[in-house]
Amino acid sequence: MRRADRLFRITQELSAERYITAESLANRLEVSVRTIYRDIEALSASGIPIEAVTGRGYRLSKGFRVPPMMFNDDELTALMLGMRMVQGWCDSALAEAASSALDKVAAVVPEKLRPVLSREALLVPDFHIPSEVRSHVAGLRQAIAQQRKVEIAYCRRDGVHSDRVVWPLGLFYWGSVWTLAAWCELREAFRQFRVDRIESLEMPGGRYQRVSGRTLQDYLISVDGEVD
Repeated sequence: MRRADRLFRITQELSAERYITAESLANRLEVSVRTIYRDIEALSASGIPIEAVTGRGYRLSKGFRVPPMMFNDDELTALMLGMRMVQGWCDSALAEAASSALDKVAAVVPEKLRPVLSREALLVPDFHIPSEVRSHVAGLRQAIAQQRKVEIAYCRRDGVHSDRVVWPLGLFYWGSVWTLAAWCELREAFRQFRVDRIESLEMPGGRYQRVSGRTLQDYLISVDGEVD
């Protein structure tokens, strides 16, 4: 790790409300305690207000804020790739949000790092996500956020069509398809639904309450939601 990156990491660690010892910093950054002492002195000499309390450690003075945007090459690559995944695999609203966020990052990173955000070697194809699926994902995201019941016309894996009223709990992307985890009123149990098999989706206005045994956490614990 470059010293400049290490110094920034130290300021991030010190920005928490609690004190942190030189030994803890040394363990996290994989350097010696002596190196941490020298870095703390360098930061203090540069004007960073660091409080030191014997037996407790260091922290930044209250009210001091570290500038938020300092990324290295790999961090920017991770951000860029993540944004492209959102643009390629999610609904249009999230895709636009990802583009806006990427523009904001590009506006504040140093000029020499901006080419990282336009690299073409890391591609995220979007042709396998039909527009209808994107639309359903957007509607289901809204339903999850607002705890709204959803009426769906669904084609089961055996080809049988059915109408369901479900409580949307979570959306999962498996690299090829989106699935919805939900409480199904018809089955009175957790179910997973492939979003690409949802033929129509309506939100009539009814809301569901958080009921013990029917939450996303309950679903994740049980892991017994069958795919219809």
